[in-house]
Amino acid sequence: MELTIEKAKMTPKDFFMYFGTAVSLYVSAGALLALLFSIINTLLPDVLNPQYTSSWSMDGMRFSISTLIVAFPLYIVLSWLIRKDIAKDIQKYQLSIRKWFVYLTLFIAGATVAGDVIALVNTYLGGEIPARFIWKVLSVFVVATVVFVYYFYDLRRAESKDTKVNKTLIIIASIGVVAAIVSGIVVAGSPSQARAIRFDEQRVNDLSNIQSQVIQYYQYHAVLPGQLSVLTDTISGYTAPLDPETKNAYEYKMLAPLSFELCATFTQENLDTTKTAPMYYDMGGMSGNFTHAAGRVCFERVVDPKAYPVFKQ
Repeated sequence: MELTIEKAKMTPKDFFMYFGTAVSLYVSAGALLALLFSIINTLLPDVLNPQYTSSWSMDGMRFSISTLIVAFPLYIVLSWLIRKDIAKDIQKYQLSIRKWFVYLTLFIAGATVAGDVIALVNTYLGGEIPARFIWKVLSVFVVATVVFVYYFYDLRRAESKDTKVNKTLIIIASIGVVAAIVSGIVVAGSPSQARAIRFDEQRVNDLSNIQSQVIQYYQYHAVLPGQLSVLTDTISGYTAPLDPETKNAYEYKMLAPLSFELCATFTQENLDTTKTAPMYYDMGGMSGNFTHAAGRVCFERVVDPKAYPVFKQ
């Protein structure tokens, strides 16, 4: 007996199941590509684009991982529930929303390949590293191809209950997603490493802030402060910050009338400014190079009276 659309009535449950599947699929695919691009940019750095390996890029990588951990399993579960419904009532295979979803997915997969390849070729012609270009194109091609083949086969198989190809592609996709997530965690660092880096970044911010206050104190008093406690201002509410982890005071020492040093203890090494936080600037305009090794590190500063003249009273 031939099935008709009237015999396959769409329910609110069907609508939200397909809608949720579509959203979780598109979000998962986008997050996967973003994660793969971030990994490629980090492993194949470009000196002309150092921001790709900055802490901002690492944050983006962690966000993509978080998105995949939630969205992809949701897609798997919703897809399984839909297949289960169809197994119970084969007429649901003829739901109009299903056909719309499949055709829309095929269209988006094809458009994504075309759009991303155009963007990547444009970037390559603008000086992109060939190796990065090849890996990015390959990433887009693999992700879009798996999605396209899965739904193209699903569309062509009509009412057949043979789901071997679908299951195989789901397994391949799951392995790929897990591999990408593990690779991203290895590249971006574990949660404990991320927290340690954040502590060190806060220490650098604190030292930059103290440096600014020391310079400002010099400009108002024509002499460097003897100790950090004299920087305390009850009106502005300023107090020299403490180490965010140990709550100990940062070390400060006046070395000469126009030179001083600031010391802090770091947990991570940061000797390559292209792979961590950007250069820090204090309020007085004095750029401070705060690259550091792990452990106790001191930064010596010399005040240039011409660059930072004493204010006339």
